Amino acid sequence: MFAKIWTGVALVVFAWWCSGCASNSGSATESISISPQAVAIGPGASERFTVVSGASPASVTWSVNAILGGNSNVGTIDAQGNYTAPSTTNGLAATVTATTAGTPSESSSASVIVVAPGQVAPTINPQVALYTISPPAAANVSVQFGTDTTYGLMTWQQPAAGAGLASLFVAGMRASTAYHMRAIVQFANGAQFADADHVFTTGALPANQLPQWTVTTTAGMTPQPGVEMLDLAVDGPATQVAVTDLAGNVIWTYTYVGSPVDTVQPIKPLPNGHFLVVISAASSIYIDNGTVPPGTINVAREIDLVGNTIREISASTLNTELTAAGYNVVINGMHHDIEPLPNGHWIAIASTTKQFTDLPGYPGTIAVQGDVLIDLDTNLNPVWVWNTFDHLDVTRHPISFPDWTHSNAVLYSPDDGDLLLSMRNQSWILKIDYNNGTGAGDIVWRLGEGGDFTLQNGTDPTDWFTAQHKPSFVTSKTSGVYSLAVFDDGDNRTFPAGVTCGASGAPPCLYSAVPILQLDETAKTATLVFDDRLTPLYSFFGGNAEVLANGNVEADACAISTSPPAGTILEVTQTATPQVVWQMNVPTSYVYRGFRMPSLYPGVQW
Repeated sequence: MFAKIWTGVALVVFAWWCSGCASNSGSATESISISPQAVAIGPGASERFTVVSGASPASVTWSVNAILGGNSNVGTIDAQGNYTAPSTTNGLAATVTATTAGTPSESSSASVIVVAPGQVAPTINPQVALYTISPPAAANVSVQFGTDTTYGLMTWQQPAAGAGLASLFVAGMRASTAYHMRAIVQFANGAQFADADHVFTTGALPANQLPQWTVTTTAGMTPQPGVEMLDLAVDGPATQVAVTDLAGNVIWTYTYVGSPVDTVQPIKPLPNGHFLVVISAASSIYIDNGTVPPGTINVAREIDLVGNTIREISASTLNTELTAAGYNVVINGMHHDIEPLPNGHWIAIASTTKQFTDLPGYPGTIAVQGDVLIDLDTNLNPVWVWNTFDHLDVTRHPISFPDWTHSNAVLYSPDDGDLLLSMRNQSWILKIDYNNGTGAGDIVWRLGEGGDFTLQNGTDPTDWFTAQHKPSFVTSKTSGVYSLAVFDDGDNRTFPAGVTCGASGAPPCLYSAVPILQLDETAKTATLVFDDRLTPLYSFFGGNAEVLANGNVEADACAISTSPPAGTILEVTQTATPQVVWQMNVPTSYVYRGFRMPSLYPGVQW
């Protein structure tokens, strides 16, 4: 009896004792946690770490890189968790640890990255700064900049390898202006560092190097945000390329050394942040004059934001490469356009000349100039060549013969890997079987008067484009059923029987237009879905047309006057009665191409 009672008491006492032991054991082994888990600060800066769970702040000790309290090399930390970075450092990645005093002890660690201040330096381009910073761990870096410390503009983000140097060109600034800028460093562990503010003053633009222009925005209307790239067709040493903000302020330029007949045709942004340019004399110079002035250059060139040449190929080098690769063609020069492809190749347009005897209407021997397309691989070697003389009838020459084809734009179709080629002097756009470099080069179709498509919702032949420039895709789809915008210069426009252009009540004989055509490649129909007749504007050469992200249409009327040369760029609504939203008038220069870009950086919208 007594044995049973004492046994029961012992069990109760043991249970109470074990319960207490379990509770003590649980609190001793509960995980400790501190906050924040990752920080990035500058030299001499401080950061407070706190215990957020697992122990009271008074029961922990703090260390940096396993050094109790840290030291001057890795930074110090006090008993309250206040960490102070070394005041002088080229960069540091440290670990702060909080450890409990219990048995067994528990610990929690956080990452501290100390980033040395960046540096800003001028470049040979007065409107471009070089910003360098050295993150001590893998990170992505961008730069904020603006005329005050609210910044407002940003470069794109570029990776910096672990303990490596990040160098970014900061471009998009007005000349002779003080700008504030700071780097934003985003580390893989989530920590972000904002560098100290730097002030950089841009240089002045060379005097008398740019034509003047005026910009107007229609009251109550908002243009598509971004910047305007101007490819100026000017003679002599004047600047050929300029980028402006939408108020018309110059924020970037490119110049080069050449002869008075050199022009940039064209300039295009590349995915790597560079630009692709072709610098050449007008293609017709080889037929008109036979030679070019001394000092004339003819190159396809990749440049960076400063204007440094990254790589290039000249027409003479390309001729050598063509011969070495077994292509039986000699080019006069590259001209008018070049198309960068997703695989890094470039499709260049070049002219070539061939002798003919006793062509209809041309007795005797005549030199005829046609065009070739050349696929340059990533090493700038020719790997595919297409020649107009192999695929078109030389006796068809609507205008300007013997400058037979005068191609002025090439466009890559991502859907099927084929090429579209705009031929001014044929008033045709061709689709060519390129098939990403494996195609036979056959002409798939010809778009324009006398081609393979029936014009719908328009007057044939008047509403077919003539002497056109620079088509562009309107839809994301680029084969089957899709849409193209075209700049229709309107040279040699023809009218239906019984219509006398220029007469009372009749249309003018010469006007430019911006048609958008919906193509059905199977049915061979071209439906006119938009047609902005720019009357009274008439651009006898050059120009381009695109549909912007906001749905408006931008058109560059390159050459609306010859004395002096002048051009106009318009952004208009895509409505039945188009309204002008934004307009740039350039009264002293042709504008071979003018187009809206989101910013000077890929993937960044200003």
